[in-house]
Amino acid sequence: MGAKTKTGEGTGQVAIPRRSLTRRIWLAIPHEIRMPVGAVAFLVALAWVVLCVIGPGIVPHDPLIQDLPRFLPPGSTAWFGTDELGRDEFSRVIAGARVTISLALLLVVLSMLVGSIIGVLAGFFGRWVDEVLMRITDIVLAFPTVILAMVTAAALGASLFNAVLAALIVSWPPYARVVRSLVLSLRGADFVSSGRLLGFSPLKSMRLDILPNVAGPTLVMASLDIGNAALLLSGLSFLGLGAKPPTPEWGSMISAAVVNFDKWWLGLFPGLAILTVVMSFNFLGDALRDAFDPEAGRA
Repeated sequence: MGAKTKTGEGTGQVAIPRRSLTRRIWLAIPHEIRMPVGAVAFLVALAWVVLCVIGPGIVPHDPLIQDLPRFLPPGSTAWFGTDELGRDEFSRVIAGARVTISLALLLVVLSMLVGSIIGVLAGFFGRWVDEVLMRITDIVLAFPTVILAMVTAAALGASLFNAVLAALIVSWPPYARVVRSLVLSLRGADFVSSGRLLGFSPLKSMRLDILPNVAGPTLVMASLDIGNAALLLSGLSFLGLGAKPPTPEWGSMISAAVVNFDKWWLGLFPGLAILTVVMSFNFLGDALRDAFDPEAGRA
């Protein structure tokens, strides 16, 4: 027997079946994310975000305490084994999620803000403002991203803060280019011109008319960038330009595993963590892009 619904007898109204709250939430999710690949990517990404929040409360050992035998293989005592100092690898991988993913999200947000501001200013004002800002953007884009990030991080000194700052310097230009192109297409629109005729200042026009219309594509681009940001920060830490020991960070954990290459578990589990984060956020970003821009998904 299905759920009872109002039939509208004698009123000429069509009966509307009631939907549960869970069903309404499910239907509110874009179709592309409800597809198998998008759904799995969403669940994996959500699981890592949850682990970032609750990780310190569920790890069996302190990730910095050396209280286990050295180089213990994976087993019941230590699920992911132990490292060269007797620290639990499972606890360090979970703790490393908070470091790597949190900094990747911070990097993406900062890059999106900086790039969006520069792109809006360049596209809205045009002329010499556009010329100056876009030439600065082209200069940064002219250098290979990883090489420029390495050079900057090495010049600033090895630390997580400097790694994020170095990654930020090379990550904002794509946002600036995309936002500028969106603003150029909107600047001559009727609703923007109407606002200016009503007396909107440039700042108010950008805030009310421009930014809401560029927010969607920019957020989709940011979702695609989270995995790349995590990979870039882990790469800098792997090269010794990011996290310093004993901070549990996936890139630095893999770097330490290179010295003990025969202990396969030392590099395997941090590497799988990076792989799942990068792939889940990339697939999730693809699903969001297809949901907001179906033509791009069919191209």
